[in-house]
Amino acid sequence: MGRGHYPWPMSFEITVDREFCAGHALRIAGTIEPVHGHNWRVTVGIAGETLDPDGLLCDFHAVEERLDGILAGFVNRHLNEVEPFSRGLNPSAENVARHIADRLANELGAMEPSARVAWVRVTEAPGCAAIYRRSLG
Repeated sequence: MGRGHYPWPMSFEITVDREFCAGHALRIAGTIEPVHGHNWRVTVGIAGETLDPDGLLCDFHAVEERLDGILAGFVNRHLNEVEPFSRGLNPSAENVARHIADRLANELGAMEPSARVAWVRVTEAPGCAAIYRRSLG
């Protein structure tokens, strides 16, 4: 019947939000659109089934520091000119979310398996967001 009084497996999740300004020009159906900017909003979900001895999944500040480091290269930049997008990867919200998730997972690797990057949501305009979910298995 699960743990304690709960009929489902217990799990924990924390989120961290950040914002940055950057421009991009997407390739859509083979055509490159004009360069335009966004106030990008990034939300990261960190998940795990256990807490550390202090009762934390992981320290919010550790996630914030690493996420800030990843996003620093994007701030006020043309994303098409920044790695990995400068190598031809389309700088879509989907690809930005995957890039952030994979980099952050590598940065937070010491915390695994107790805390892992579960997903990253990237909003490039109000009402327009992409979510990349990482496999936790």
